[in-house]
Amino acid sequence: MSPIDGSAPLISRQLNGTGKFSEEKIMYNNNNSTPSSSSSSEAGDIRSSLFNPGEPLRQPRTTPPVSDGSSDSRGSPVLLNSGHNSVSAADALVKNSKLSAAAAEFVPGCYASFQDDVYSDESEGYYAEASLADLVQDFVSHLNSSPGSFESEIEYITDTLNSWVNTEEILKELVELIYVQSTSIPNFAYTGARLCNHLSHHIRLAPSTGNFRQLLLQRCQKEYEQREQTVRGDPETQKKFHSYVLFLGELYLNLEVKSGKGTPGRANVLLGALKELLNTLFSYPDDPNLMCAVKLLKLSGSILDDTWKEKGQSDMDEVIKKIEDILLDAKCGRDVRQMLLKLVELRSSNWGRVHTAAVSSDATPYNDPNYFMNEPTFYTADGTPFTAADPGEY
Repeated sequence: MSPIDGSAPLISRQLNGTGKFSEEKIMYNNNNSTPSSSSSSEAGDIRSSLFNPGEPLRQPRTTPPVSDGSSDSRGSPVLLNSGHNSVSAADALVKNSKLSAAAAEFVPGCYASFQDDVYSDESEGYYAEASLADLVQDFVSHLNSSPGSFESEIEYITDTLNSWVNTEEILKELVELIYVQSTSIPNFAYTGARLCNHLSHHIRLAPSTGNFRQLLLQRCQKEYEQREQTVRGDPETQKKFHSYVLFLGELYLNLEVKSGKGTPGRANVLLGALKELLNTLFSYPDDPNLMCAVKLLKLSGSILDDTWKEKGQSDMDEVIKKIEDILLDAKCGRDVRQMLLKLVELRSSNWGRVHTAAVSSDATPYNDPNYFMNEPTFYTADGTPFTAADPGEY
């Protein structure tokens, strides 16, 4: 039956106890047009909960929830009253509190107090000022890692040290620092000797007690006087003594001393010291001492030999004689024995040096073995090559 025929369900509205209309759906049976009593109230409840215009689909979060039909209108004032009580309690807590905004900052006992001056740009003590030892250590480390930069960096190093060395005590400290670095760092003896030579000519301060070079030689003399004890010491003491001996050899080759004629030369005092150090090493011919003597002679043997010959001395012959005696009598290791034999052979070949050819104007077939080297080669009738050095019958 169509709605116009009155077969559609009828909806009755009535005012409930909450002041809202409730709907009741009355169903009619198509056969006898009588209301259907089944599920009429449930349908009304579903429609009322879904389409009640007086109740929103979702309650706002900022307002108290709307009470259902069983609650009365006095619920909302109760919620507002509880909120008012909580605010009052908070106000009372603030009034009775003993905390103060002007109180000192709280710092736990296990932490250090905060110090503003540590991070202040105006603080002078935060960054410790570099000492002379730190400065020398930096220079030595740079030269040791990059020895090829010596020529390009030495002027800057000298100017910086001159700005530091303004008293006699600082000059002595500088000498001691460079001496210790040169004798303790492996493979730095050569660069250390070059550094000492340059500073001996360019450090401006020269007190009455001695300039840089004189103070350096005095420091070496102090170690030299203890040679008899250190050469027989424990392995660590011997190692330091051997480093000193090799540094002294480098110093003799690189330290330039101006003579009365104005021409630089080597320090003769070091020449005599090296001879005595060799004798000391050979007096206690254990393997470490013999190896140190071999290194020293391979380093400076040719210069020592030439200098002694110029002075008419046969000191190198005496050194070689002592080595030969050690080879016959001393119980040295096989490797050390081979090193000593090679050293004797090296000296017999003039320290491996090759004689230079005579001047071209003075060269003859008798004094220049290369006299005929650049001559053209000719051939006889049967194809035999000959030069100007061959017999005259050709």
